Amino acid sequence: MDDKLWVIEMESALLDDCNVNDIYSICQGKSLPEALRPDVWQVCLDVRNKNDQMCLFDELYDLPFQNKLREDCQTVVERIGNDDEDKVSVFSDLESILTFYCKNRNLQYESDNGWIELLLPLLALKLKRSDTYNLFESIRDTYVPKGCKPKGNVFHVFRLLILYHDPELCTMLDTKKISPDLYSQQWFQCLFASSCSLSVILAMWDLYFQHADPFLVFFLGLIILINGRDQILNMKNSSKQEIIHFLTNMPCALETDDVVDFCSLAQYYSIKTPSSFKTDFLKALYGKQSEKGVNEEPCSVSQALCLPVSVYELVENTSLEICSADAVRFFLVDCRPADQYNAGHLSTAFHLDCNLMLQEPVAFVTAVQGLLTAQRHAIEANSSAGGEHLCFMGSGRMEEDQYTHMVVASFLQKNTQYVSLLTGGYGSIHNYFGDHIGDCLEEHDPKMCLICFKNQPKEKIAQQSNKRPTKTGTTTDLFAKFSSVMKLKSAEVKDKLMDIIVNPSNNTANASTMVGNSHQYTQDRHVSASERNGKRYRNVAPVFSIDDEGDYSDPLESKTLLNDDKNKMSGDDQEVVTLNNYLKSPDIINAFKCQEVHMNGYMYDSHLIITPSHLLVLRELGRGQAQIMVRRPLASIVKITAKKRHRDLITFKYGFPEGDNLLITDMDRFLIPNASEATAMVSKYIVQTLDGSKLT
Repeated sequence: MDDKLWVIEMESALLDDCNVNDIYSICQGKSLPEALRPDVWQVCLDVRNKNDQMCLFDELYDLPFQNKLREDCQTVVERIGNDDEDKVSVFSDLESILTFYCKNRNLQYESDNGWIELLLPLLALKLKRSDTYNLFESIRDTYVPKGCKPKGNVFHVFRLLILYHDPELCTMLDTKKISPDLYSQQWFQCLFASSCSLSVILAMWDLYFQHADPFLVFFLGLIILINGRDQILNMKNSSKQEIIHFLTNMPCALETDDVVDFCSLAQYYSIKTPSSFKTDFLKALYGKQSEKGVNEEPCSVSQALCLPVSVYELVENTSLEICSADAVRFFLVDCRPADQYNAGHLSTAFHLDCNLMLQEPVAFVTAVQGLLTAQRHAIEANSSAGGEHLCFMGSGRMEEDQYTHMVVASFLQKNTQYVSLLTGGYGSIHNYFGDHIGDCLEEHDPKMCLICFKNQPKEKIAQQSNKRPTKTGTTTDLFAKFSSVMKLKSAEVKDKLMDIIVNPSNNTANASTMVGNSHQYTQDRHVSASERNGKRYRNVAPVFSIDDEGDYSDPLESKTLLNDDKNKMSGDDQEVVTLNNYLKSPDIINAFKCQEVHMNGYMYDSHLIITPSHLLVLRELGRGQAQIMVRRPLASIVKITAKKRHRDLITFKYGFPEGDNLLITDMDRFLIPNASEATAMVSKYIVQTLDGSKLT
């Protein structure tokens, strides 16, 4: 009886001027009766009263690609197995609607672009051709992302979503070099119409259009992957093509009875995803599908390290009451250096100094343990500062944020779920609060805050930082207490953290005192020319030693004083070359496929090239072209470093000796699969360059 009542109520609403919200409140996510589906879809897609656009069609089938369009329509019609009369009607509708769509929108038809598959379920509604066209156009504009092409932004965004919810699965696919466009392009182009049966598609689209969420396709795709994750992970020894074939056909297993649960799970994961995922990418991914290159919003996500979170969402998230247990709640991790954190921070932020990762790796591990403990306690206490979702925050300045990105990468490498990065870092928070910054941040000091004081010389800031008075008193801020001990030796850090975790209400005077003396543990040490290990690459095997505590680092000393302006040669930089031809140059000793890592976290497919005298980097531009981005004399390399937990992440540092110290003037960072081989070869030719002798 209840089923009949909602249908009657729906029929009544359709007679009135109802909207998509009315539809959803009545249907509550139910599949629609066949008789009501055409009207309901037209209401949900806002085309019920739209004019007949097909009347403008000139009935001329004269597009340059008309034969290809006709051939593809004919192939599909033959495959659907209807009787001959239906086939003629379907073929006529397909070709007419798609021809007019191309002319009306100034678009070019391409095989496998999903248009035919998207249109077929609409023809099953048996509407007038003009109404079918309006539905097709609205679906394309509202629910099909722009740029559904290989390496398009939509697939980079989809990968970030997979990484956020299932980093282990994402890492496995990345390792196999299986990007989402290789298996999910048809999912997005036609909303699964090419992969599922007609009955499944009709039921799925019933719910899809009721929810009126264009991003639902991302979460439907995510559910398909997560549902089959065990099978996918078990295929790690299978070939790339076998895995792609399996992934592409996963939606085929869906049945009509699965649709409600399928969409419910997608909604659940949507709730557990930061809303920035939708607000930040909506304008770039959705909107009117028009002439190529027109109305396309820039969306630089291809090299994003993890899911970005807007400052608006972060601040609002900490101030709002979260009713649903499944809703996103952030645990903010402030990765700025200690002096910046002490000059102003959000009260809910946990301080994890990113410099610890380089200076005190053992202390960093202990600090991370403290972070996870604090997060767990904050969640248990239902604190506004506690949440499952880790949001990392840098300064917004490239020189510091490169280390923040390394910290984030270390969490991702451990397959940590729900990892995000605040867009713009501390600078975005500062701009968000504007004139009210003093009231909204803890311990904000305009004289020490780099954003407030950004026009002053760094030297002056440092001088004022040393004169800053010590704040006295007792604090109950658990996170501030954690932050005060992060620079200590690992054993001391561990003891202090456990003391704070067990008894968070203790006075922090001792911790403050210890921090005041902690500089003795974090001073940088430079190699002296008189030390045995001071000679560059002398009797060192391999090119750098492996330190169990952290860096792989080979301090270098130059035999010749190099001027700063000689570190990077000019002339051929930024030159665009044909990659294959350039790699055949006789003076190239070896070339290594790599990724150039920028300080902002972006990565670019590149080639590291070694010649007898120079180190060059060619960045791939596509279509066989590459650009010379770096041309460094080998003699200018004074240090090569890597991280223990990132064995293939290599940093080349350039500069010259200054007394007993090394003055670093520039650096390049690369992710090199054959790092040991590459660095060994570089060191070999550095020795040759410095000795002025030929290698035998």
